[in-house]
Amino acid sequence: MVRRVGILGFSEGNGHPFSFSAIINGYSDSGMAASGWDGIYNYLRQRDASEFGIGDLKVTHAWTQFPEMTRKLCDAAKIPNAVFEPGDMLGKVDAVIIARDDYESHLPLALPFLKSGLPVFIDKPLTVDLAELRTFRPYLESGKLMSGSAMRYARELDPLRISIPAFGPIKLVRGAIVLSWEKYGIHLLEAIFGLINPDPLYALPTGAAHDSVALVNRDGSLIQIDCLGAAARTFSIEIFGKDQRGSAEITDNFSMFRRALWHFHDSMQSGIPAIDPEQTIRLMRILIAGRKAISENRKVMLDEIGI
Repeated sequence: MVRRVGILGFSEGNGHPFSFSAIINGYSDSGMAASGWDGIYNYLRQRDASEFGIGDLKVTHAWTQFPEMTRKLCDAAKIPNAVFEPGDMLGKVDAVIIARDDYESHLPLALPFLKSGLPVFIDKPLTVDLAELRTFRPYLESGKLMSGSAMRYARELDPLRISIPAFGPIKLVRGAIVLSWEKYGIHLLEAIFGLINPDPLYALPTGAAHDSVALVNRDGSLIQIDCLGAAARTFSIEIFGKDQRGSAEITDNFSMFRRALWHFHDSMQSGIPAIDPEQTIRLMRILIAGRKAISENRKVMLDEIGI
């Protein structure tokens, strides 16, 4: 039996509706070539046919704000039904993926589906609004809502995952990524929290020209995340422990996306949250604290961000 999935997008510069749908459905070579997403088309072409498909999921319905974009998405990822409004999917799909990273759109798009009892995956970041986070919380806790960056599942982090116990006490974690803290800081936060379980006390802006935030943990260790704005592509993490150090440069988008979608499907089957709801909530609080630290140029205690 097929589980029908609706895909909702699009946000500027974010091709996730195309990549996520193609990973689930497979793709049309001519349709993807004409989609305008050359980077996605190129990495899809490098994958074996056996790597496409996620359990019994099938993207059957698609909506974007732009009918021509929706048509291209359907052509590229073999989606049979384009709809004119998100609500047109209600009663016709079994789950929804909101594959857009403009967090302002997340609650209004997701809430009708969550209220109807459907599992929903929301692209990162879930929200930077505490009232919205409170609204999302029961759905996170029930396992109906999964949200996060697929970077927590990056295959390049696998060696670190295996070897972290040998690092001893962690003293320093550094991460560098492109663009802004608000949009891309969550990528590195998700990746780091997928490896270790730090307990930040406060966020501190470093004073750099780009978005740069230091998170000081309860045990005195430090996490520093630099969002470099317009810069050469980098998604890098370094971890320094008392006994060992390690690093990773993340480049394989396909694998991390596929793993994230697999975990969403597994959560749909089990009813168990794919990511600890308290960790998702804590990550949003950290994201909000870092945003506040940058905008107000001051130390922001995590306790200020109450929920």
